[in-house]
Amino acid sequence: MKKALLLVLTSILFFSCGKTDSVVPSVPVNFRITKTDPRVQALTAAGGAVTISGVGVAGIIIYRRFDGAYIAYDRCSSYQPEKLCAVNLDDNGLTVTDPCSGSKFSLDDGSPVKAPASKYLRSYLVNTTQFEIFVSN
Repeated sequence: MKKALLLVLTSILFFSCGKTDSVVPSVPVNFRITKTDPRVQALTAAGGAVTISGVGVAGIIIYRRFDGAYIAYDRCSSYQPEKLCAVNLDDNGLTVTDPCSGSKFSLDDGSPVKAPASKYLRSYLVNTTQFEIFVSN
């Protein structure tokens, strides 16, 4: 019985030590900005997006969806996140592109829309008041 248990535990350890998938690191985010700040002027209209440096892993993107809700993502691409490649806003205002791999992501939900990426962008919580936008995790 002890040998069987030892064999099972050894097998579990052996198979669980395989390569793990890379993920965008989790870092503390606690960002606040007033809606009248010129850096977020694009958010006054639905479909507007802005990038903010110095927050998150590679900066953040705040996007105002067409239903009026705000959503925020880390700019660090989910494809090979160890490279810390920051996605850039596309001219269409609906997607962002990883300049290192060519992957594209939807701003509506952070989903990958062009390979090689297969994972969503890291999203953050967004709370708003009449005057401010809060981004946190």
